[in-house]
Amino acid sequence: MFGSTVLEVAIGLAFCYGTLALVVTTLQEALAAAFHLRAGMLQDAVKRMLNDPRFDATARALYAHPLVNPRAGALDPGARLPARLRPSYIEPANFAIALLDAIRGGQGSLEADIAAVLDPQLRRTLQTLYQQAGGDLQRFQAALAGWFETAMERLSGVYKRRQLLISFLVSLLLTILFNIDSIHLFQTLWQHPAMAAHITAVPDGLDADVMAQLWVLPIGWQAFPPVLDAGFALQASGWLVTASTTLFGAPFWFDILQRAINLRCTG
Repeated sequence: MFGSTVLEVAIGLAFCYGTLALVVTTLQEALAAAFHLRAGMLQDAVKRMLNDPRFDATARALYAHPLVNPRAGALDPGARLPARLRPSYIEPANFAIALLDAIRGGQGSLEADIAAVLDPQLRRTLQTLYQQAGGDLQRFQAALAGWFETAMERLSGVYKRRQLLISFLVSLLLTILFNIDSIHLFQTLWQHPAMAAHITAVPDGLDADVMAQLWVLPIGWQAFPPVLDAGFALQASGWLVTASTTLFGAPFWFDILQRAINLRCTG
């Protein structure tokens, strides 16, 4: 009986946490697409790399290059770049070629074109990379691509940390909205393990059946608004625990769910 109860509690908790994490991931991707978060962060990173905060010099010329952004090539030089036309990814090799085209002028040589770059920070960076390449064009392009890749690795870390914060806030909002209290959930499943008996498989996506199985679990509001007492403090702690579990991601919880279901089946 003890082993069965532990398994049912683990199955119920893992199913709840995995489904919530799946919902949060879906909402997070929808928000990222709606607000063009990836494209916006990429543009900000390129502006910092090329020291063009107003986006009216080298960064703007690079974004107008067809290798970087084919859809923006027809825009007027001074036109504002719409959010829907900003790319969310740039190939490093294409970045190098587009940057070379952006800085080329009528100086007669690449070294002279680099020396004619107006921004001193960008000019010094390009001169350093050009000298390290020994004046070889292909090696210089590879150096530019490597510079961009390094910047994108840093950007990826910043994006992941920001997405973790967004994930936590979205999950906390859903947790409060649907009153998914981990402490209450655990206590109820421990006392009534049969409530998780209907969970027999790991869901492969969000559908009506998955959500129906979720609502069988002891979640949701019984009385609203809550009374601000010691019980509410315990409830708020349960919300925080639930919101924190989504940071592990749906695959983590569904893996635990699958293992627990297999143990139940082998009895």
